[in-house]
Amino acid sequence: QVHLVESGGGLVQAGGSLTLSCVASGSIFSDLNMGWYRQPPGKQRELVATIDSGYAEIYGESVAGRFTISRDKAKNTVSLQMSSVKPEDTAVYYCQAQFRWGSIDYWGQGTQVTVSS
Repeated sequence: QVHLVESGGGLVQAGGSLTLSCVASGSIFSDLNMGWYRQPPGKQRELVATIDSGYAEIYGESVAGRFTISRDKAKNTVSLQMSSVKPEDTAVYYCQAQFRWGSIDYWGQGTQVTVSS
């Protein structure tokens, strides 16, 4: 069982920056592939970025070059640094985890990010 708790959401102006964090507990952090997903109002959940247990990163097209995902083994934390944010980045952001040998997704409760124009 994996428990995920996100923090860092809020209101930010377009062009600004924001950092989200997610603390994982209940499992060995290095056994987990981690990710961030988001769900804009009225739309489906979509990939933002993932970072696997080997630190390989994948980014969604709409955020590549603006967002950076990272993980800290000592703090059991995955972070999402958001830069040059746009109003279309407004969404509930969810932390996701999956065991590197498994297929079950674990999700956090979500944190709201609102970008004002």
